[in-house]
Amino acid sequence: MELSSDPVGASLEMSQVKSNDEPSDSDYESLPPHVSVATHMTAGAVAGVLEHTVMYPVDSVKTRMQSLQPEPNAQYRSVYQALKRIIQTEGMLRPLRGLNITMIGAGPAHALYFACYERVKRSLSDVIQSGGNSHLANGVAGSVATVLHDAIMNPAEVVKQRMQMYNSPYRGIWDCLQTLTRNEGLGAFYRSYSTQLTMNIPFQAVHFITYELMQEQLNPHRLYHPGSHIASGAAAGALSAAITTPLDVCKTLLNTQENVALSSVNVSGHLSGMANAFRTVYRLGGMAAFFKGAQARVIYQMPSTAIAWSVYEFFKYFLTKQRHEREAGPRPR
Repeated sequence: MELSSDPVGASLEMSQVKSNDEPSDSDYESLPPHVSVATHMTAGAVAGVLEHTVMYPVDSVKTRMQSLQPEPNAQYRSVYQALKRIIQTEGMLRPLRGLNITMIGAGPAHALYFACYERVKRSLSDVIQSGGNSHLANGVAGSVATVLHDAIMNPAEVVKQRMQMYNSPYRGIWDCLQTLTRNEGLGAFYRSYSTQLTMNIPFQAVHFITYELMQEQLNPHRLYHPGSHIASGAAAGALSAAITTPLDVCKTLLNTQENVALSSVNVSGHLSGMANAFRTVYRLGGMAAFFKGAQARVIYQMPSTAIAWSVYEFFKYFLTKQRHEREAGPRPR
């Protein structure tokens, strides 16, 4: 997930329809215990699952287009042409292969991500900014949350990308899990963990800064405004994805252990380590190889991140409002 931190979550600054019967923003700001855990985890889990599933076929194309030594039948000129050929030659459901393991991992990973982010951010903001919004607190909280998120998602990413590759030999996720454990050991599921963190921490930094800047222009009062969340999320996702594509290529190589590519540069056994991945990618294709699949990555990340932000902000707004109304009791007739 690549999913970003929440710069607006410290004090639910979303629009409430202000009337005598409904609470104001300050009422929500005075109730952080009611929204910091259950609501953020629920909203984050839903956002994470939708982010990864809606655009999953494009993610499958991205994985294949990042192949450093693709077979002739798996060489694609564009995302559209790749999807069309995969469906025609491998079946309608082939672009969805590996989706189930992604859904299994995305829910708890994103729930933990947002819960951790909100707790760390609030604690650091109290120290640094006396409870106000602190960019330093947001950045540190996002980094800590990313470590936990990737610890859950990394094994799912490995299985997913193995199943997305052309001519994948695995019958299903259970077969893939068993085969990897038997042939490569449990370490195979975390071979790309350091690269994943090296990619996602700057991804989150660029993502957060871009989203924050966009929100300052489009939504300066930080109200619940779906259009601004969608636009800001899409811009932040596109820029972050483009900048971190080289690291994503290395991560894909570590996850897939592409046999043809590794054999062509006389790499025996299993490739491990970020430095080795960088050297191998460069040996196989020079600087251009680091940007393989960039188009697919950006096309995937723009709507995915827009979906994640809009869904997260909606559920955070909706669930908090529902809880507040339940606690306030029935309105007098």
